[in-house]
Amino acid sequence: MSVVDAKMRPSVATQSEDLQAEPVGVRLKRLRLERGLSQRELSSPGVSYAYISRIEAGARTPSVKALRMLAQKLGVSVEYLETGRDLRDVDERELRLADAELELRLADDASAAEAKLRDILAEAGKAGDNPSARRARIALGLAAAQRGNHLDAVEALEAALKDGIVEPHARPDVYRALGQSYAFLGAADRAVRLFERCLEDVRTGHPENTTAQIWFATLLSYALTDSGDYDRARDVIRSALPDAEREVDPYTRVRLYWSLARLALLEGRQTEALDNIRQAIALLKTTDDEVTLARAYLLSAGVETNEGDAAAARRHLKKAKLLLASGATPEDRGMIRIGESRIACLEGDAAAAINRAREAIDILGQFHVGEQGEAVWALARGLSLAGDVPGADDAFRRAVDLLSVHGRRHDAARAAADWAEMLGKAGQKDDAARASERAAALGLGLDTEAARRR
Repeated sequence: MSVVDAKMRPSVATQSEDLQAEPVGVRLKRLRLERGLSQRELSSPGVSYAYISRIEAGARTPSVKALRMLAQKLGVSVEYLETGRDLRDVDERELRLADAELELRLADDASAAEAKLRDILAEAGKAGDNPSARRARIALGLAAAQRGNHLDAVEALEAALKDGIVEPHARPDVYRALGQSYAFLGAADRAVRLFERCLEDVRTGHPENTTAQIWFATLLSYALTDSGDYDRARDVIRSALPDAEREVDPYTRVRLYWSLARLALLEGRQTEALDNIRQAIALLKTTDDEVTLARAYLLSAGVETNEGDAAAARRHLKKAKLLLASGATPEDRGMIRIGESRIACLEGDAAAAINRAREAIDILGQFHVGEQGEAVWALARGLSLAGDVPGADDAFRRAVDLLSVHGRRHDAARAAADWAEMLGKAGQKDDAARASERAAALGLGLDTEAARRR
């Protein structure tokens, strides 16, 4: 059934409410007629056809014994015959939860599903149904993280996980979303602590689950990279490689190669980054995960622009756009525009570089703050190429601030180095010196030339 067909059908909750509004006598008659039975044929010792007639007319309420006997002959549960529901309250709530979770994933507009989840959360809270409340909070948190509202995501997911019942090995996606939301909010240290705890929990409690261990090792490596601890990030991901070699799941190995590529790229080792990203792409081609393959191409396009190869970057970006045609998130679409802006800069097209960067800024909005910093950086480069020194000066300042505040210190250092170079060419030597000093301070020991590499 298509998503469109699903939208045209009444929701699970609506159908359930309609059936519950049906009186028991009306339900009994409907079921009897649907099965082609007369009142006499439905009758049995102790439940005469006259008794059935009075129930159907609404003149009698069936006894427990009558309900049991009639339900058996009609092939339905006693619960359904009496109330119109096959399920207990808890089971019916779980069914509505599953329906809302699917709607979140499949519907074009998730707002209706989120409203249903909030209703279920309130209802479960009043009923003391903690498992349903927890599940609703998780779904709401994942939805908030997906649309870039990381404050709401953290609030919902922390509340869902506070009792420790949801273990990392069982729901790594939940812990990933929480940690990534921490990072997006500029709290990379909290993401590091979360993933350290998850990795330790899996190693000690479920040592046989190598997939979960590799999953959290990769996430921890990302978080350490975001916090600037490159040496430890490299150690964590490399220590996971032996497990990956024994792991048959290619997608797990892809995560590791991608993490290594990201580290190499941040540290200016372009050849190693390309080697690892090509390994990731080769493995991903054996899987059906086109979205992750697209993101690998996006990362590879970034490597190629850093190397100054506009043609190769354009090829990779084209592949990413094709793969993301129907499943791109705002973050993906923003990164595509940033890539297009960088390519335009390499090709000397200042107008296109500025336009693509501004489109990226609009797409990313206020939630994808780390990527917003990259978009403003791309805008600064375009304005610099166009000779708009005051505009580029302001954009570089904003880019460095955004990137550094939100844990992207290495990128902030590179942006500051670009800023210094632009100011130096414009003859603003004192301002250029201050930008160079900021690049050095942010560069965590990188020399000036390394900080200026693109």
